[in-house]
Amino acid sequence: MATGDAGIQVLPPGAGYGIVIGIGGVFALIMLSVTWMQNRYTAFSTHQSEEFNTASRSIKPGLLASAILSSWTWSATLLTSSTFGYTYGICGPMWYGASGSFQILLFSLIAIKIKSSAPGAHTFPEIVLVRHGHVAHITYLFMGLATNMLVGACLVLGGSQVVAALSGMNVYAACFLIPLVVAAYVIAGGLRSTFIADYIHTVILFIAIFTFGFLVYATSDTIGSPSKFYDLLLEASEKMPIAHNYQGSYLTFKSVDGLVFAVDLLVAGFSTVWLDQAYWQRAIASRPETSIKGYLLGGIAWYGIPFGFATAMGLGCAALTNTPSFPTYPNPLSLAQNNAGLSSPATAIALLGKGGAVLMLILLFMAVTSSTSAELIAVSSLLTFDVYKTYIKPDSSSHQLVQISHYGIVLYAVVLAAFCSILNAVGLNLTWLLTVLGIIVGGASVPVGLVLLWKRMSTIAACVAPWIGLSCGLIAWFVTTSRRSGEINVTTTGDTINAVAGNVTSWGSGYLAAIVLSLIFPKKFVSSDPAHIERANKVNGVTSAPESNVVTPPTEPKDLDNKDLEKDAVQASPVQNRGEGEDMPSSGKPETYVPTGNALVDYLETSHMQPMDPVLVKKGERFAKIANLVFFLVAMILVPFTLFGTQYIYSRAFFSGWVCVSFIWVWISMIITVIYPVVESYDGLRTVGKGLMKDFSALIGRSK
Repeated sequence: MATGDAGIQVLPPGAGYGIVIGIGGVFALIMLSVTWMQNRYTAFSTHQSEEFNTASRSIKPGLLASAILSSWTWSATLLTSSTFGYTYGICGPMWYGASGSFQILLFSLIAIKIKSSAPGAHTFPEIVLVRHGHVAHITYLFMGLATNMLVGACLVLGGSQVVAALSGMNVYAACFLIPLVVAAYVIAGGLRSTFIADYIHTVILFIAIFTFGFLVYATSDTIGSPSKFYDLLLEASEKMPIAHNYQGSYLTFKSVDGLVFAVDLLVAGFSTVWLDQAYWQRAIASRPETSIKGYLLGGIAWYGIPFGFATAMGLGCAALTNTPSFPTYPNPLSLAQNNAGLSSPATAIALLGKGGAVLMLILLFMAVTSSTSAELIAVSSLLTFDVYKTYIKPDSSSHQLVQISHYGIVLYAVVLAAFCSILNAVGLNLTWLLTVLGIIVGGASVPVGLVLLWKRMSTIAACVAPWIGLSCGLIAWFVTTSRRSGEINVTTTGDTINAVAGNVTSWGSGYLAAIVLSLIFPKKFVSSDPAHIERANKVNGVTSAPESNVVTPPTEPKDLDNKDLEKDAVQASPVQNRGEGEDMPSSGKPETYVPTGNALVDYLETSHMQPMDPVLVKKGERFAKIANLVFFLVAMILVPFTLFGTQYIYSRAFFSGWVCVSFIWVWISMIITVIYPVVESYDGLRTVGKGLMKDFSALIGRSK
């Protein structure tokens, strides 16, 4: 898809360039301004590595939930969820939401383990390194980088192809411009800037989703109500019946292909969450006492995006196919157009014409850039801490680490753009990438979680299980494809059943290998190297500071939000001058923290790198396990399989209730990720506002 598809292109190429460059540039300027205000009015400086790469481990749960929703809202969330709503009917959006949310909810267990067992970590390969040595470290570093490359390709390639299809913009130009525009503000603001960018993206995301939702369910002349929506889907079921759906209906959960897709997505989701440094980084950046809360809220909130959006836009594509406003009328979308994720853009055009295409491009651009920013900072952290600091310059200073992070962001942006261009040239699209991603890296997804979650995980298992999973997955994929389809090519390897064989085998064999090898070879890595012991102590939150140097939090809780601190005191502190908890290059001695006398700075530098209280850990784990169990039983077993097994075709009343629930869930998601972060950050926002007013008043005074 080198150029826009003539069947759906409704905008000139300039519109595509304008959105990618114009809106991207304006957004970059906004983020640069936010970063400047942060550095001027708060105790956090992006010139320090700990702030740049971990946001000083101080992110509150609402903002964490917003960032999780934003970074997990890929172009695939908006495009592929709608594709499967259009392809499999009413079950597609719910299966997509349930399978994807479950990964986030499960990750809450890993998040609390990070805070209790490895509170000083920067990346997940760093945790593997201190527990299982260099061979395991290189294995998971490779798997992590491969995951980030494939996830980045899903984001950028999917977005670029849709921009090209709607506007005629050159797809290769989009592949390069999107990551480079995002890289500009990530370089300036580091991890905290991605959280703030995620929040702004989330606000715009909900504005667009609500616009489309109200059009479909209330105001559009073509649909305008759940009842009319139901009638149009009945008509579509007669004219375009879905193969392997009960009676070919769009209004039934009895979809064999839909169930296969759900299994594929569930398994692949372990790879795209558990192996993606972006999610580990968000857990690392969160406050210890609220990490579980943030991930549980984020998972619940994200569920509403594919469930609500794809129910309206994916099913809307089927409902509007026979209306004159549909872009390919009187024909439905071709298989290639559908696999490229064009079902929701087609619905947007049918509802609003060119305005719908523009709004869809903005919505898509927000989703792509938000998730891409998370991938950029994730890869830069892997390159900084797991390549440069581990193997090139262990005694690097904070300034050097920030500089390497900048280089890593640019390098990944350029390599990702080139990789997406190659994939486009050979004819691969978003759906193919999402379908087969788990085959490549799925074998390592569960073992990496077991490194923290299972005490008996052995070093042999950690090293070997990912490669066993990869080998078995590739064999199952190619053998199944050859036998079922007769030949191996892009089309046959992307077939859902062929791909699910590889995905399940890769995931399952990696999981089983980790368990079996741990039981057969229980030995764990032990090192007597002082450098390794020191690194392990830092990652595990073991301080070597003398007791007299232990820093206690400010006596008044309100002091933690007191941003009216002298900036010069922060920048002149020993912490700022020597780096973010790294070795003192001049002496090579174990790190000793020297209090600065500034209560807030001292507290931020130490408290969030200490292990959590074991009592709080047990309570948090119990709560997370109960939440996961309830969600699994209700959203993935009880509701879908009851509807599947009864072969129920939705009645008008049941369908109306279903779409109302999906839309209400979008509102709940908005409250969690848009309103709650503002409420919890009120004091910080007030402080920045006071600082701005003070500077503005001083400026006016000087002008007089």
